[in-house]
Amino acid sequence: MTMTDRSAPLPRPRSDLTEPPDTAGVRGRPDGLDILRDRMLLQVSTGRLGYVKAQLDTERSGLVLCGDDAAQKARTLRFKEGYAGPLLIDPAVYQVSAATEENPFPCNVQATLFLDDPLELSLTEQREAGVTLPMTPTGYIRAEDSDALRAAVARVRELDDPTVIFAVPVDVSWLRDEESARQLLAYLRLVKGPKAIMLGGQMDPLARYAKAVGHLKQLVEQLPHAALLRTDLAAFGALASGAVFTAFGASSTYRHIVAPGEKPQTNKRIIVRSPHVLFPELMAFFLGEKIAKHYGNADDSPICFCAACDGERSLGSFTSNRGELPAAAAAHNVAVLMEWLRTLKAANPGAARQQWWYDRCRTALDQYALINTSVRNPRAFDPPEQLKRWARAEPSAVDAPQAADADRRR
Repeated sequence: MTMTDRSAPLPRPRSDLTEPPDTAGVRGRPDGLDILRDRMLLQVSTGRLGYVKAQLDTERSGLVLCGDDAAQKARTLRFKEGYAGPLLIDPAVYQVSAATEENPFPCNVQATLFLDDPLELSLTEQREAGVTLPMTPTGYIRAEDSDALRAAVARVRELDDPTVIFAVPVDVSWLRDEESARQLLAYLRLVKGPKAIMLGGQMDPLARYAKAVGHLKQLVEQLPHAALLRTDLAAFGALASGAVFTAFGASSTYRHIVAPGEKPQTNKRIIVRSPHVLFPELMAFFLGEKIAKHYGNADDSPICFCAACDGERSLGSFTSNRGELPAAAAAHNVAVLMEWLRTLKAANPGAARQQWWYDRCRTALDQYALINTSVRNPRAFDPPEQLKRWARAEPSAVDAPQAADADRRR
């Protein structure tokens, strides 16, 4: 599969960092947000890009590159390899620094002769690398730190540039109750351009608070140009709820944020000796070794017919982190995600997509008892808490006249 999407023309390279960026719509170029609109991108490190790029659906997806060499890799993709699809760089400053009222964008970028503001320089360097739209290098916004959030919002408003994505890496506790979720919404509504929300918290942030999934849905539904990045199942839930675009993490590292200064928590009882494999019927990731174990051996586990496996691999065949198995598992995971994305986008935006997502989560939840019975172990596979919450988030009813009006407006 080629990674060239002819619907998104290549931006022209520039040799001078002080040259202003192309204005949206000038010289026949489509608006950057329109290029990203209604897509689920893949958030991936530059080191793992080669594992998954062949499975990327260039008509419906795109890339968010992470890592110290993300700008260099983006430039290579754009101007040497001819990749013309949606492309973003996540500066990921939030991994190492928190936002403060005095410094909401604590990026460490070397000043130039013409630019000394770290925010402006970061945005310019991303544009120089050929991104579809640049993203602010926002620090991590801790729980209840409304001063830092307000300062970041004020600085983005000063930019007054609709081609800039305001990265909003917030602790998931902002979604814990109505008051904090309302406050977050009120601040973000002050920014006219796209807002890329990313949630922080150990393990699965959306599993921490009972109302977090519901408040995320409300945020996406009520906030114009809301995007959700660095996430997992919520990428589909948010897209179904009307997010302008989303990004699914290609590995667990890129499915949530660990607050700066904290060490990632893991299940200490589990020794990871095999890749994480997406079990399509269960809509969850499990170690390949675990799948093989519960089915007796790899040969007895379900055969996978995704575009990467093509009926030649079973879900339990990814039993080691050696050789080509990690790359094969990553390709399988992305191939399954792209299948789901194509199915989601086949449904009409609005109520039909929300119902599709709700029904799919409910069906997956029902599959756990059936599959656990088939392997004769009632606790073989446990559903993730987030899946349970999406399966309880029944979409609101939309009457026919409203749905028809919405379709006409689109």
